[in-house]
Amino acid sequence: MQEEDYYDDDEELIEYAVRPNKSQIKRDIAVVFAMAEEICDLAETQIDSLELPENIYKAVLEAAKMPHKGARKRQLKYITAQLRKIDLEAVQEKLARIKNQSAHAVREHHQAEQWRDQLLSENGHEQLTRLLSEFPQADSQHIWQLQRNALKERQAEKPPRSARLLYQYLKELISTN
Repeated sequence: MQEEDYYDDDEELIEYAVRPNKSQIKRDIAVVFAMAEEICDLAETQIDSLELPENIYKAVLEAAKMPHKGARKRQLKYITAQLRKIDLEAVQEKLARIKNQSAHAVREHHQAEQWRDQLLSENGHEQLTRLLSEFPQADSQHIWQLQRNALKERQAEKPPRSARLLYQYLKELISTN
C-alpha cells in the first residue's frame, strides 16, 4: 500500500494509507480470468509451449477436461489466483503468438482450398498458369497430374483421393512461401 503524507495545522505529519482502487483490481482479475479460459481451451501441445509452473500446468490440464459447469469455473478461479502470483508478460506473448499462428494456419487452409477448387474448375488450365506464376517453385508436372487425376475421379464418381493430395500439396506450397 502507498502512503500519502499530510500536515495538519500544528505542522505534525499525519500519514494516511491509500488503498488500491477496488474496481481496477476487479478489472485486472477479469483480464487474467479470461486469459485462463483461453489457456484452458488450447490443445495440450500448445499449453506445453507456454511453459507454465507445474502447479498451474496441472490445474490447466484438469480444467481443460472439465465440462463448462461450476467445477470448471472454480478451477478457473484457482488458476487465475495462481497466475496473478507470477509474471504474466511472457505467458501473454506466447499466447498471442499461438493465436497468430492459428489465424495464419486458417488463412493458409482457405487459400489451399480456393486454389484446389479453382484448379478443378472448368478453366483449370488458366488457373494452373496463374498458380505457377504466383508460386514459381511449384512442381508444375506434379500439380498437372494431380489435377488431371482428380478430374477423372470426379467424372467416374470415385472418392476424391487426388483432390485431397492436390490440397495437401497446395497447403505445403503455400506454407513454405
